[in-house]
Amino acid sequence: MPIGRKRLTARTIETLKPAAPDPTGKRTGRRFVMDAEVSGLGVKVTETGSRSYVLIKRFPGFKHPAPRQLGSCDVLSLEEAREKARDWLKLIARGVDPAQHERELQEAAARKRENSFAAVFEDFVKEKLAGERQGRDVERDMRKEFVIACGKQPVANITDEDILQVIRVVKQRGATSHARNLLGYARRFFDWAIDQRVYGIKVNPCAGLKPARLIGEKRARERVLTDDELFTFWRATGHMGYPAGPLYRLLILTGLRLNEVADAQWSEFDLRNGIWVVPASRMKGKDGRVADHVVPITDDIAAILKSLPRFRSGDYLFSVTFGKTPVWVSDKVKKRLDARMLRTLRALARRRGDDPSRVTLPSWVNHDLRRTLRTGLSKLRIDRDIREAVLAHTRPGVEGVYDRHDYFDEKRDALKRWAAYLATLALPPEFETTNVVRLNA
Repeated sequence: MPIGRKRLTARTIETLKPAAPDPTGKRTGRRFVMDAEVSGLGVKVTETGSRSYVLIKRFPGFKHPAPRQLGSCDVLSLEEAREKARDWLKLIARGVDPAQHERELQEAAARKRENSFAAVFEDFVKEKLAGERQGRDVERDMRKEFVIACGKQPVANITDEDILQVIRVVKQRGATSHARNLLGYARRFFDWAIDQRVYGIKVNPCAGLKPARLIGEKRARERVLTDDELFTFWRATGHMGYPAGPLYRLLILTGLRLNEVADAQWSEFDLRNGIWVVPASRMKGKDGRVADHVVPITDDIAAILKSLPRFRSGDYLFSVTFGKTPVWVSDKVKKRLDARMLRTLRALARRRGDDPSRVTLPSWVNHDLRRTLRTGLSKLRIDRDIREAVLAHTRPGVEGVYDRHDYFDEKRDALKRWAAYLATLALPPEFETTNVVRLNA
């Protein structure tokens, strides 16, 4: 094992000649050229001319010095080899075997890969969200935003900047309430992951992120669709087709929340008696104060239900998987609806002789349809308690706990009067009678 020593350079290494064959013939011939700069670092050259960096030292647990390979000269540069050798020397000085240390690092990296955001999120869904009333909504929102953006990263490597990037994108879409909710979901998810003590995460990346500072102060929305907008809404949903068109029409006719309609199943309906029971597990509200919500099926609601496809393999009304899973109403669907409404609003302006280019559609969100219905019921002089019952609002205090009268007949009358009001908006005088969708009054 001939050994020489010199200050190695890249050029020196390239010009090293192959070693002489081993005289015993028992193994491949080799020789070592040691570096004068880093103690123990050398280049091993074989009789075939292959070159690799080695460190010759007495490693922890061994009696005699021996060479260990740092890497091929074709892969590592000289400076990288020197840096690695110095790191190994520090480990040896502390009594740590570099090979064992590298194995531990590789195992830790493998554990991190196994504990990706997506994998840990699956555990969160099974162990936490599956037993919660709103768990399906939280799961859906986080899959759409966070799992897509961060799913492959180790959960312990997620930074506040990763979270911010997701929140910024949602905020830029104008969905500030959704952005605020997502930040809360993420904060809760990371707290849960830390508490498990098995995912290698110790710091919540959301800890220093303040919703008011990042998204803005939470403000109560006041947006209500105007009569012209309601006309264009009904007309646009008539052209959108299944599943979005009829789904949106049920929203405006019932005052239910988006997911309360989107996740509906046929097993909730008693069509013969005109009753739709939305189970408490799918209703929003504080635990212990939420009950099944009974929706009277008016003629207009029944007509929409009758138009829906019935699937053999699944029970969901609105689905693109043959009823096996509920549909997800994406932002693209909402934008498509907005675009159709705006085109019709501009057509109305043109027929009135107004400048259509000056017509805009103020931003609105799906939840504003509930407020629009609530406001419409007020216009129709519907009693306050009945208005609140239609929206499944629990009355405050003791009265809300003990009074379980659900005003079924009164709600049916209110929804029928609301549908009749919408029918009066179906054909404004400025629009031609052709191609106009009428409501079933």
